[in-house]
Amino acid sequence: MLIAAAAVFACVVLLSLCFSSVAAGMSGSALFTVVLDAGHGGVDGGVVGKTTGVKESEINLSLVYALKEDFENAGFKVVLTRTDEGGLYGLPTKGFKRRDMQKRREIIEEASPAVMLSVHQNYFPSDPSRRGGQAFYRMGSASGQKLAQSIQAELNTLSQREHSALTGDYYMLECTNFTSVIVECGFLSNAEDEALLTDPSYREKLANAIFCGTLAFLS
Repeated sequence: MLIAAAAVFACVVLLSLCFSSVAAGMSGSALFTVVLDAGHGGVDGGVVGKTTGVKESEINLSLVYALKEDFENAGFKVVLTRTDEGGLYGLPTKGFKRRDMQKRREIIEEASPAVMLSVHQNYFPSDPSRRGGQAFYRMGSASGQKLAQSIQAELNTLSQREHSALTGDYYMLECTNFTSVIVECGFLSNAEDEALLTDPSYREKLANAIFCGTLAFLS
């Protein structure tokens, strides 16, 4: 309880620093807007847990709603690309994945956010010992790199396996010029990570880590 309280207090301090230092250089709407993207959805469930069979898309959505609560409680405006288990492609016909990705881009562009966070889960069956969260950013994006490194520092406090933030050639990082990060929250190919990711209390801690990392970047 003391550790959790300390984490919350630290985030409150970061929040006050964030507002005082960033407000001068950004419009109010940009300052308070965060886009949260729950990866996959609908017929595209993403990867599947090796032990429980849980779909990545379900965990992504749960984490996004936990993040939404954290950001809204801190005064941010939150825009979600995906609000339920469905996809964003209309009918699951040919080209559905392309339509889904394009719709996500449109939502981000319309929101003009301070940051965009896309939540995913990793999978590496050839080495099931790999675990822990990892943040990815677009090559050449200085702000994306700083955000990813800030989030990565918080993710590393939750795992015995430390990682570094890396560049990634992913559509969600390349589709807009807004500061964007993909957060691979853990490995569903690892039994220990899967057990944690299916635990609601751990997902709350994970969401709080991503939230605090984002606030540290904005400050």
